Amino acid sequence: MKRDDLNAFKTWFSMYCASFSSDLEEDQKNFDVKRKHTDDVCSNMLVIAQDLELDDQRAMIAEAIALFHDIGRFPQYQQYKTFQDSISVNHAALGAKVLIETAALGNLPKEEQDLIVRAVTLHNVLAIPKELDRNLLQYVKMIRDADKLDIWRVFLEYYAQPKADQATAVGLGLPDIPEYSPEILTNLHQRKLVLLSSLKTLTDFKLLQLAWIFDLNFPASFRIVAQRSYIDRFALTLPKTDDIADAVDAVREYLNEKLKNG
Repeated sequence: MKRDDLNAFKTWFSMYCASFSSDLEEDQKNFDVKRKHTDDVCSNMLVIAQDLELDDQRAMIAEAIALFHDIGRFPQYQQYKTFQDSISVNHAALGAKVLIETAALGNLPKEEQDLIVRAVTLHNVLAIPKELDRNLLQYVKMIRDADKLDIWRVFLEYYAQPKADQATAVGLGLPDIPEYSPEILTNLHQRKLVLLSSLKTLTDFKLLQLAWIFDLNFPASFRIVAQRSYIDRFALTLPKTDDIADAVDAVREYLNEKLKNG
């Protein structure tokens, strides 16, 4: 990949986003959330790439993956008015389909095209397939980290907003009540991820998001979590119970271990 290729991708992406512009305020608000998310994921990706000391060529590929990782969100929302894959379509697979059908990557060597498409396809899987080659595996881990690091920002801003200002497609429609599932707290203590299918309340979803820290891969990612005070900021949105405080402390302990060992 050349610098001109990456610049062309950025222009193409801007035009693609603009093609979904809507006169409906609610629709435009949801599209804008995803556009800003993409910009911030690209920034996170470059921080991780720099920390890994990737050369310019590999850093540009990483940035292209970040640029395109959520491209499927735009047609997903246009058709289904939601960002919930479970009730619409897998946005990662749809994004890969968009890249292939539009030939957006057509100027690149086929090997690089395949690499970007596969990384986009795998950025949202629950568990990374074990058979990936080392090169693809690194990119997949990078985009998954860069994505989570900004999804935390998106939701913290969402939780802080008045209902009237919230982008409706960001939430999952879960009841915003203080109740929570004890088994999710157990997952946090056991340093395990939480399945979306186990959620009953918005509090459960916030706890699930805290558990994403157990799926981070790189020292730079843990430093960003600490710098942005994500754990403390999420804690402020949660019910003030001893059980939840203990679970949040378990997450902090994990982060501190990673910072120390990183």
